[in-house]
Amino acid sequence: MELSATAYLVIKAIHVVAVISWMAGLLYLPRLFVYHASAPVGSETSETFKVMERKLLRAIMNPAMVVSVVLGLVMIADLGISMVGTWWLGGKMVCVIGLLMSHVAMAKWRRAFAEDRNTHDHKYFRYMNEVPTLLMVIIVVLVIVKPGG
Repeated sequence: MELSATAYLVIKAIHVVAVISWMAGLLYLPRLFVYHASAPVGSETSETFKVMERKLLRAIMNPAMVVSVVLGLVMIADLGISMVGTWWLGGKMVCVIGLLMSHVAMAKWRRAFAEDRNTHDHKYFRYMNEVPTLLMVIIVVLVIVKPGG
């Protein structure tokens, strides 16, 4: 597949916007979990967090994740086989898989909260909040610096 230069840039811009939206959710949802873990089960506060968490995951994070991944794959396909073997792109893909795993874990935690069966304390979610941050930093460095590429 070969896109025009303009089409590639439009796809890249939409990809970046989607990634920013997805990362916002990946950084904010565990923060909600930190506070939700301290709220008594069945309380008005707990019920409010359930609504916020559901809407964040379903309305923002899930669509942004899909757009990020699909457009990222479109750009990789457009770059051709010469870029697929580069070290920085392989490292980025490993980190993206880590973000996808974080997303899945957060969806499971959200469901546990929704069903009043969360077993983690607020400290656990404070630590888990750092995982997408670390992966994001690595991805940005790999994409900008392109080591070995």
